[in-house]
Amino acid sequence: MTKVQGPIHILGISAFFHDSAACLLRDGEIVAAASEERFTRVKGDAAFPSRAAQFCLDEAAIGVDDLAFVAFYDKPLLKFERILETYLAIAPRGFRSFLMAGPLWIKEKLYQERAIKEALGYGGEVLYAEHHESHAASAFFPSPFQEAAILTMDGVGEWATASIGVGRGETLELTHDLRWPDSLGLLYSAFTYYTGFKVNSGEYKVMGLAPYGEPKYVDLIFRELVDLHDDGSFRLNQRYFNYLGGLTMTSGAFDTLFGGPPRAPESQLTQKEMDLARSVQVVCEEIMLRMARTAHRETGMSNLCLAGGVALNCVGNGRLLREGPFENIWIQPAAGDAGGALGVAQLAWHRHLKKPRRVAPGRDAMRGAYLGPAFAPAAITEFLDGISAPYHAPERPVLLARVAELLDEEKIVGWFDGRMEFGPRALGGRSILGDPRSPRMQADMNIKIKFREGFRPFAPSVLCERAKDYFELDCESPYMLLVAPIREERQIAMSDEQRRLWGIEQLNVPRSDIPAVTHVDYSARIQTVRRDTSPNYYDLIKAFEERTGCGVVVNTSFNVRGEPIVCTPADAYRCFMRTNIDALVLYPYLLFKEEQPAWQETEEWRTKFQLD
Repeated sequence: MTKVQGPIHILGISAFFHDSAACLLRDGEIVAAASEERFTRVKGDAAFPSRAAQFCLDEAAIGVDDLAFVAFYDKPLLKFERILETYLAIAPRGFRSFLMAGPLWIKEKLYQERAIKEALGYGGEVLYAEHHESHAASAFFPSPFQEAAILTMDGVGEWATASIGVGRGETLELTHDLRWPDSLGLLYSAFTYYTGFKVNSGEYKVMGLAPYGEPKYVDLIFRELVDLHDDGSFRLNQRYFNYLGGLTMTSGAFDTLFGGPPRAPESQLTQKEMDLARSVQVVCEEIMLRMARTAHRETGMSNLCLAGGVALNCVGNGRLLREGPFENIWIQPAAGDAGGALGVAQLAWHRHLKKPRRVAPGRDAMRGAYLGPAFAPAAITEFLDGISAPYHAPERPVLLARVAELLDEEKIVGWFDGRMEFGPRALGGRSILGDPRSPRMQADMNIKIKFREGFRPFAPSVLCERAKDYFELDCESPYMLLVAPIREERQIAMSDEQRRLWGIEQLNVPRSDIPAVTHVDYSARIQTVRRDTSPNYYDLIKAFEERTGCGVVVNTSFNVRGEPIVCTPADAYRCFMRTNIDALVLYPYLLFKEEQPAWQETEEWRTKFQLD
């Protein structure tokens, strides 16, 4: 072990597959965490997270030589073993895929320790954990529970695709797993691919599309694709899939079974895609519920911690909360591979160094997931003055009241305040806000701001103490990872004519008194906001409530389709100027679109602010 003086710093890394990230612990406490994509502006960037790691070091005011350990979130040799055995098992099928992947592994991925050390300029020890151990650690160690069952579900790690375990204090043990090639994450991704969306990023779209469809293919999926057992384990019929050695997710047999080739990306959505989305969502939820029941039966725990990419399926999470056997559920906000950087760092602290774990009852250790970069007022004014952008600097109460007024006028506001969030959700640090009472807000924000599919729902941010007044939710949901029904008294019944509408035709029918955040099935993906976690954002929603009587705002991530969430003031200003956002808060400053100079994105601008 490297000898260090003073606090012990551990840098966790996830990299080389998708959504690479870095996380830094100081004496077991999370100091900083961020995904590389936010700095490079490449969505889902898989490259080594050099800039995210440097941010973490800078945030802690240390250098590489101050690190006790660097920890990596999976075991490359085990992963290569799985890939090689798969190719050998299906040979000569899969040769084209092997030609693409094999040389990359042999030249680069098998020598990741060397790559890590060279990228960081680091000469110390590198620790490794298995992929699902990193997920499990990210789920349990930051949770508010002294002990809990753990369930991880994703595409695949080394061999495991799902795992069940138990955490007690500073110990964690995985006791059961589901193994490659049977994977809930890959099943969902196969339908993501077939319905014309991008794998590893379009799964959200399938989940959002599902309520527009009917579950007409569920029986077919269970009969032909998925042999599901009572304990949640299952076998996938590989005749219908192509991911073992092909360059696509599904096979020709899948096309035949579902009546045609995959939908071409960006082409017209049809009722077929909606029904497929609904069907795979129903299947996914059933498997999640069975796995959770098995975890409860095997562990006897009353608390459940979730991580892995499937744990971002907030509709399934909501069903686990309402219908599952656990009293309490906690979901890692960076549940995908990015969170593996956090998990492996905590494994190094608790397992390798055998350090105790401190739990604050009822409070997790994620600090609201506000773990990324923040920008001081002086840095923001330097940026704004440097581009000659007009701005206002009102006192805090005036600023909050003015933004509440803008929202009440159905204006759309970019909100940039404090530290950037870690994980895929915007939680009031890098958000675009609107009025949830407006029937046209969803369409306006999707088409004019986000430049994305009009069917995609928006989430409500609600004052924590007011959540029960709007939603059927009996717990906090700080990370926007639970879907719950709108309270019945707030719902608007559909007329007979409206009930006859089909698919996307249902989109513009108001479903409640907060229609902009009410999905077509009368549900919402909820973020509860506490003042002690996010004071400025809480007080803004409070100011909106005092003005309108509504303690909810529309919250969507501050980005446009195909780009990562904004990180810097320059990113935010660029998004502001390239869209129909009406006003921008770069806290504590307020900018109005009509006062800004004409927007020209020059190469000089892009180079200066590293937007290339």
